[in-house]
Amino acid sequence: MDVDRRGLSADLRQSVRGEVRFDGASRALYATDAANYRHVPIGLVVPADAEDAVEALRVCAAHGAPVLPRGGGTSLAGQACNDAVVIDCSHNLTAFDVDPDTRTASVEPGVVLDDLLAETKKHGLAFGPDPATHDRCTLGGMVGNNSCGVHSVIAGRVADNVEELDVALYDGRTLHVRRGTSGDAAIDEELHGLAARTRDEVRTRYPDIPRRVSGYNLDELQPEAGFHVARALVGTEGTCALTLRATVRLVPWPAHRALVLIAYDDGYAAADAAAELMELEPIGLEGFDETLISYQHRKGLNERAAELLPDGGGWLLFETGAETQREAEDRARDAAARAGRPSRVVVDEEEQARAWKLREASLGATARIPGKPDTWPGWEDSAVDPQRLGPYLRDLKRLFDRYGYEVALYGHFGQGCVHTRIPFDLTTATGIRAFRGFCEDAAKLVVDYGGSLSGEHGDGTARAELLETMYGRDLVRAFGDFRRIFDPRERMNPGKIVGADALDANLRLGAGHVTARPTTHFRYESDDGSFGRAVQRCVGVGVCRRHGGGVMCPSYMVTRDERHSTRGRAHLLWELLHRDTLDGGWQDEGVKDALDLCLACKGCRTECPVGVDMATYKAEFLAHYYERRRRPLHAYALGLIDRWSSLASHAPRLTNALAPSTKRLVGIDARRELPRFATQTFAAWFASRPARDDGSPVVLWPDTFTNYFHPEVGRAAVDVLERAGFRVVLPRGRVCCGRPLYDQGMLDRAKRYLQRSVAALPPGLPVVGLEPSCVAVFRDELPNLLGDDPVARDAASRFSTLAELLGDWIPPRVDDTVLVQRHCHHTSVMGFDADEALLRRTGADVNLPETGCCGMAGSFGFVEGHYDVSVACAERALLPAMEARPDATLLADGFSCREQIRQLTGKRALHLAELLARSF
Repeated sequence: MDVDRRGLSADLRQSVRGEVRFDGASRALYATDAANYRHVPIGLVVPADAEDAVEALRVCAAHGAPVLPRGGGTSLAGQACNDAVVIDCSHNLTAFDVDPDTRTASVEPGVVLDDLLAETKKHGLAFGPDPATHDRCTLGGMVGNNSCGVHSVIAGRVADNVEELDVALYDGRTLHVRRGTSGDAAIDEELHGLAARTRDEVRTRYPDIPRRVSGYNLDELQPEAGFHVARALVGTEGTCALTLRATVRLVPWPAHRALVLIAYDDGYAAADAAAELMELEPIGLEGFDETLISYQHRKGLNERAAELLPDGGGWLLFETGAETQREAEDRARDAAARAGRPSRVVVDEEEQARAWKLREASLGATARIPGKPDTWPGWEDSAVDPQRLGPYLRDLKRLFDRYGYEVALYGHFGQGCVHTRIPFDLTTATGIRAFRGFCEDAAKLVVDYGGSLSGEHGDGTARAELLETMYGRDLVRAFGDFRRIFDPRERMNPGKIVGADALDANLRLGAGHVTARPTTHFRYESDDGSFGRAVQRCVGVGVCRRHGGGVMCPSYMVTRDERHSTRGRAHLLWELLHRDTLDGGWQDEGVKDALDLCLACKGCRTECPVGVDMATYKAEFLAHYYERRRRPLHAYALGLIDRWSSLASHAPRLTNALAPSTKRLVGIDARRELPRFATQTFAAWFASRPARDDGSPVVLWPDTFTNYFHPEVGRAAVDVLERAGFRVVLPRGRVCCGRPLYDQGMLDRAKRYLQRSVAALPPGLPVVGLEPSCVAVFRDELPNLLGDDPVARDAASRFSTLAELLGDWIPPRVDDTVLVQRHCHHTSVMGFDADEALLRRTGADVNLPETGCCGMAGSFGFVEGHYDVSVACAERALLPAMEARPDATLLADGFSCREQIRQLTGKRALHLAELLARSF
């Protein structure tokens, strides 16, 4: 639409107290959601509160600008992207109240579902609909989408659980809508008239199934529904109003649960059995086929969880709940007996959570399968009567076969809703015609079964064009009438549900799309050697937007800003390569600013379901960015720490005395202490001790941090290794893997460091590293930079952590309570299983809290401008975990983790080698 962007931006900045961003990077951030489509928005508003959101609407209405209310942006049908002003409600509108007496909650639209559930479950209550995105989806988005989820079997859709809504219309008017009224007499009169005109069509054309999500809820306006205007507005995808607050009902949540894993010959047989098992009143009943498990195996996902499954080709996950554990288990065993199939009853909470990962990881697991074409949404959400699910899936499979699409099938089988991702070809005209043809044929098929185009994800762009197939022309016209009652100018999220864009228009890729292949430093072997394909990995499901648990994404957990999520950064890099919203290319300042707070923790490398590796992408970007710019002084001060450390080792006391005065000169935050150089390096100590000639030789890598700052860690490691039967040797000369160089984008220099490091290693011997980030360099960065060198690949294969090298060795007994801060790179690249097993063999009381990144992250926490985020990362989980166990022995293998702990608490954390050595 013809909108005065400059005038609109100026008026919004004058009237709105929150953020107003019309720059290219902010617009690029919101150009896509988790669907196949791309719309560059006019601009972005992040309102400070509900009143601010209303004010933003008023200003946009005065300019005639379209508006898109947005929550977590995980929509799979395209409803969360538009050529409009995006009002992001996920950042500040996060207040809620729980009333256990009335079993209701009052929530603002930015409340994340898991945050609400954490409070309601204290009272034995829950908000029933809980999509797989429960740890990052917002209640506003759930209302807009009419979400469902696993536990909809006990509670229904969001529409079945909303009692009242406070909404804002496009012109800024606010309404309190509920059963019986919209709060506006004129609107009520129009709605009553619409309800009367459509009564017969609604009663005959609306499918009577648990998961009818497509279209508007005109059935809620009928007398039998009590003229429930609030529920009629649920699922309107922001096309009618912006939700300011919702009053939702809560349902009793069982204190104890048990899970039954039931095996069938295939997924169709599992679907056949679901309806009968629903008679036993589970609180969840999910299904999936063996193709899904094979895809997860290909990607190395959930291997331990898959071991829980009984042998079969399709499975149901039947969840029971009760007030006592015994009753929950009895119900689970009854279900297993009723199924009469191979089954496994799971009562351990950790094992249950592990089993659920098989289902919750489905979308990511099917998104980028090695050796397979990329898959996409588009027909991932159909629903039928559960009694007819098996036959429907068999016919759907025949349709897939006719188009040559191999898919995995999974979903809410107890409610007849099936999900999948499909290998559509969305880059050629022929492929896009097939995409359209399939969707049209699939719509006819599901309607023939009396089903719904969407059983959970909504219509957006992907299915709106097909609504006439399901409802007929008259009801689709009535949808338009309903929308215009609330939004006469049709400026709220235009082109969705009614007046729909074509399902094959505005594709993110589109006919003729060519993936960018810029010249790069890293090899990107798993992405066909293409940086463009690497950043295209992100499918937008937003796992990186969760507020806790795991490592990814520490800066987002602190700022809650989309540009600091892994998804946001990936989208920006993709836009930089493929589109015109970012005109700075590799020197774009908006992309640089977004990457600045990336801690390069590598959490996304393993926790992102499609393996986005932002630490690598950031290093690549910075290498190109600084080709035409001078790096700041801190890049040389911190990136070349090995050189300065070598010089300082000749006069460590003098260097330590002078160091504080240099902080400001080189861009180190004044609130940070610089680590103190040891008076004797580890290498010097090792050279001074008598040589040993017994034991199996092993190379101990003398990383910069151990050698110059914490030589006591190296000395302890030598003691442990020798007691374990090894003979320790060091590499030749002064070595450094160059770990700090990656944070500064000094990749040419990093490659030279690695070449020297490989050359310094004695051939054929195992190598053990003490600093996790350095081990990660050899295991991750080295193959990505020097993977064409067989000697380098051999070196990478020989590197291990101390725990990995020790294997099943019996350690000394440790009688302490040990609180472990796991280094991000250790967790994400090497995995922590070997360390955990070794620690537990010591007999220690081992505590492994989900503390995530400590916030120091190598040099990140030292740099000016990073201090607040760095400390906030530690305060989020690490420091509370320490406060909860004040007498525990702290264990942190990472030098930066130990520094963060020391500087913020004054406590000293031990390295694993020190813990073991002092226990002999």
